[in-house]
Amino acid sequence: MPRAPPSLKCRWPGSRARDFPRRNRLISGLSACVVIVEAARRSGSLIAAQLAGEQGREVFAVPGSPLDPRAEGTNGLLKQGAIMVTEADDVIAALVPILGRSFDVPIEEPAREGPGPLDVEPGDDERARIVGLLGPTPVSIDDLVRLSGTSPAIVRTVLLDLEIAGRVERHGAALVSLL
Repeated sequence: MPRAPPSLKCRWPGSRARDFPRRNRLISGLSACVVIVEAARRSGSLIAAQLAGEQGREVFAVPGSPLDPRAEGTNGLLKQGAIMVTEADDVIAALVPILGRSFDVPIEEPAREGPGPLDVEPGDDERARIVGLLGPTPVSIDDLVRLSGTSPAIVRTVLLDLEIAGRVERHGAALVSLL
């Protein structure tokens, strides 16, 4: 099979570490604020926060455990004066005066057609079918769903009931077996 000449090959540059600061500068420049959710002490997210601050943008940070190294950066931002965020309303309340408009977005309740996944109680036949597929050899939860012909919610509900009763053992990689 003939190969395309190098000049006709499609080249995707991919992500390069040296491009992240430039990308972060563009993102923070186009944004009204930057919310940092998790950042280690040396993190690209902190570069974005620094750039946002230099550009006059609001910097928000979600606090984390002082024992978690992944929260050192966000906790440091809070010490430096970033606005603490514990819910979306914190960001909205700070942006309303800056942008001069409110963010009243109507939230519509989703239309429900019949019972939802948490409203369904597994029937005795479904329970028996799922328990019949279990044995001492670990089986994947996906296989239980497929083989039982029931919904993932039903399978997980039955497995939870069995686990509470001490009849099921969970293994890694979503595998379960009877005890």
